[in-house]
Amino acid sequence: MENWIEFGRGPLFRLCFALMILGLIRTFAFSLFGLIGAYHRAGEKVVPWGDLIKKTFSWLIPIGRIWRARPLYSIISIIWHIGLIIVPLFLAAHVTLWKNSVGFAWFSLPQIWADNLTIVAIISALLLFIGRVSSKEARALSRKQDFWWPPLLALPFFTGYLCSNISLSANGYQVIMLIHLYSANLVMVMIPFTKVAHCVLLPLSQFVSSVGWKFPRGTGEKVMKTLGKDNMKEEIA
Repeated sequence: MENWIEFGRGPLFRLCFALMILGLIRTFAFSLFGLIGAYHRAGEKVVPWGDLIKKTFSWLIPIGRIWRARPLYSIISIIWHIGLIIVPLFLAAHVTLWKNSVGFAWFSLPQIWADNLTIVAIISALLLFIGRVSSKEARALSRKQDFWWPPLLALPFFTGYLCSNISLSANGYQVIMLIHLYSANLVMVMIPFTKVAHCVLLPLSQFVSSVGWKFPRGTGEKVMKTLGKDNMKEEIA
């Protein structure tokens, strides 16, 4: 089992990390090319860049929108995202793994901070899952992946916390560590191909909204013709 653990934290980690980065670059590039094409086809090409940048930052730091709808759910979601980002990147053991695998690293969090953020992330994932399952409105708007993503993302946190803070037998430690490594690698591979890809697509979201409503010239006439209402144009005139 030790060989599987070393494979999971070595070659498999580097492969999954490379697939994640390449997949995110591909997703971002396709989205960007699609937006450029939509912009060139648009009849109105004036884009309010300042307003779009402002709205993008408001989505990245959504403090002002917390109280509009389901404030408790929104606060838990923000806390969950903070844990999801900070713990994998700044846990000391992860920083060492990054350095051994890709040749560079950065500063790490104190262990007590990382442990507390891990607990917060696990609890937040559980609350988000319960909130989505128990809300009729949330269930109606959710896809299947919206339900299993919180438990799947929480699994590496839970198993990592057990390995770091709970006394386990040698075999028990190896089993939990194996689950931790392979679930984390699975998450990395799946990120570019699921809704979690919004982590790189978010900066484009406001641009999508702006360009998406700038229809090509003549679109109105084609829609009216399709609906059989093309004679209304003459009546309105």
